[in-house]
Amino acid sequence: MLRTALCDLLGIKHPIIQAGMGPYSTNHLAVAVSNAGALGIISTSGLIMGTMAQQLTEIVSGGETGTTYDVLKKVLYRVKEATKKSKGIFGINCLVSLEMTPAAEEIIRGTIDARNEDPDMKERLRVIITSAGDPVPWAAKIKPSGVKWFHVVPSVRHAKRCESAGVDGIIASGHEGGYHVSWEPVHTMVLLPAVVNAVKTPVIGAGGFCDGATIVAALALGAVGVQMGTRFLATEESDFMQIWKEQILKSNERDTVVARGIVGPARYLRNEASRKLTEITVRKAPGLFLGQPDDLSNVDPEVLDKEVEGILATLAGDEKKALMGGGEVAGRIESIPTVGMLIEKTVREAEEIIRALPRKFIKE
Repeated sequence: MLRTALCDLLGIKHPIIQAGMGPYSTNHLAVAVSNAGALGIISTSGLIMGTMAQQLTEIVSGGETGTTYDVLKKVLYRVKEATKKSKGIFGINCLVSLEMTPAAEEIIRGTIDARNEDPDMKERLRVIITSAGDPVPWAAKIKPSGVKWFHVVPSVRHAKRCESAGVDGIIASGHEGGYHVSWEPVHTMVLLPAVVNAVKTPVIGAGGFCDGATIVAALALGAVGVQMGTRFLATEESDFMQIWKEQILKSNERDTVVARGIVGPARYLRNEASRKLTEITVRKAPGLFLGQPDDLSNVDPEVLDKEVEGILATLAGDEKKALMGGGEVAGRIESIPTVGMLIEKTVREAEEIIRALPRKFIKE
């Protein structure tokens, strides 16, 4: 069995985390991943974007109404009930950028309150993953609750910041990953071992992971597990639109682009809409390609309007205008299996590779 420190830390069977992949829903996907013995993650960012696209909130909430706090708790209880038989472990992902602070506070408070009011929830809702912001201000809210706390980072500097905040796990996310990526293009092969060497906190690799071989590579680089997004997106149970899954199957390893998105640089699958957004980024937000970050206070509205248009087109199934996030690993994905089949195959491949490694060396 492929058991690592991540399994012991979270009580999961396999050292695999499903990425949150907001602002879209991952409610059904999280259930399937959790039931299969890995860590299912509920995306929450769609719950706080009603002013941008009410449809996102409706999709992520599963039709529930109320405040962000109330809707989140209803989603948590639905996921808990759907994973009751397997006793699956799950968690949430929450954006903590400055613009999202009020809503993030509601999401984190709702998660902690749900754990405190229900013993089974406390036993199985074990993780809060924060991202896209500074972890330090959140320590006072998260640490006393006893929930495991992971944070996503794009650099060694950010990883050290996480360690000072007292996180339980650091997710080092390489630039080849899908959708939200960092301003500096540091890829997994460099980032992951650099972070591992810089901190004592357990590190999880993200960006480019999709099968047994890449999991073994992550473990060799010092990680205790991997986070997968694009690979889980292209599964039968995933909440994502069929046109999105099919676009992944059409893609090769060069069929992604990076352009300015609402939360910063974002990697999209290459199509007409993502090419147009890239062209707008070159004209209106060239700092993305020059190492000069901007923020929502000074980015040109045309950039943000184009992404909103693409998100709504994706929800409507408009393939021509749809903006679909995806990592470079899309070029290695050739099927849409069930989540259970994917995890079973991935773990089996990893175990077979590890057993075969000694035979690859020439004996003196």
